[in-house]
Amino acid sequence: MELSNQSLVAQFIIVGFPDVGGYAALLFLLLLISYIFTLSGNVTIITLIGTHRQLHVPLYIFVAILSFLEMWYTTVTIPKMLTNLVNVKVISYTGCLLQIYFFHSLGITEAYLLTAMAFDRYMAICNPLRYPSIMTIVCCFQLAACCWVIGFIGPLTQIILLSHLLFCHSNLVKHIFCDFTPLMNLACSDTSLNIKVDFVINFFIIFVSFTCILLSYLKIISTVLKIKTAEGRKKAFSTCGAHLTVVFLFFGSVCFMYVRPIKTNSASYDRIMAVIYSVLTPMLNPVIYSLRNQEIRRVLKKKFAELFKDLV
Repeated sequence: MELSNQSLVAQFIIVGFPDVGGYAALLFLLLLISYIFTLSGNVTIITLIGTHRQLHVPLYIFVAILSFLEMWYTTVTIPKMLTNLVNVKVISYTGCLLQIYFFHSLGITEAYLLTAMAFDRYMAICNPLRYPSIMTIVCCFQLAACCWVIGFIGPLTQIILLSHLLFCHSNLVKHIFCDFTPLMNLACSDTSLNIKVDFVINFFIIFVSFTCILLSYLKIISTVLKIKTAEGRKKAFSTCGAHLTVVFLFFGSVCFMYVRPIKTNSASYDRIMAVIYSVLTPMLNPVIYSLRNQEIRRVLKKKFAELFKDLV
C-alpha cells in the first residue's frame, strides 16, 4: 500500500514473513507453541519460587522477576506476529510507537536486571560474610525496581525523535514487528540524528551492563580459583551457570542487531535476528534455569514425583 507524497501515514502495514508461502500455517503453529511454552514455563518458575520458602532468597527472587519480565517481553511482539500470519497486518501509528517503546523498555530492563543478578553472584561468592547483611530481600527489590525505572526511561529519547519524523511515502514496515530501524527507513525526513542517537544509546546500555557483568565474573573467577577443593569450586560455579548462559544468549543476539552505526544488513537478516532475541531466547530461559539450577531442578523433581504419586 503506497501513499502519495502529500499524505501522512496514519497506519502501517507490517510485512512480516513474506517468504513463507504455503508454510504460514506451520509457522503460526510454531510461534503459538513457542509463546504458550514461554508463558507456561515462566509461570511455573514464578509459582515454584513463590510457593517454596527455601527459594525466597535474592538469587531466586531475581529469577522470578526475570520470568515475569519475559512474559511481557514476548507478549509485546508474538501476538502481533500471529495476527500478521492470518493477514491482519495493519497497526496504527500510535500502536506502532507503543510497541517499539514497550519492546525496548522491557529489553533494557532485562539488560540491567541481568547486571543486578551478576552483582548478586559477585556479593555471594566474593563477599560471603557481608552478603546476608547487604543483599537483603528489600535490597533485592530495590535493585529490581531501579532496573524497571531505568528500563522505561531508556528509550524515551529515541521514541520522541522517532515521533518527529515524517512518513509520507510508503507505510510498509519490512520487519516482523515495529522497530526503530524499519520505521526510520520509511521516513521522508532526515534520520541522521535518529541513527546517531540510536547507536549511542544502544551502545551505552549494552556496554555499561555487559562491562559490569564481565567485571563481576572476572572477580568471581579469580575468587573461585583460590578455593582449594574441586568440590568447592564446582559448588561456587554451579550458581552462575544458568545466569551466564542467559547473558550470552541475550547480549549476543542484541549486539548483532542493534549495535550498528550504519544499518546495512538485509531485511531477512533482521527478521532472523529478531526471531532469535524476541522468541527463542525468552523461550529458552525457563529451560535454562530449570536444567542448570540445582535447587529449582530439585523442587521440580519433587513436584513431578508428588503429581505422579497422586495420579497413581
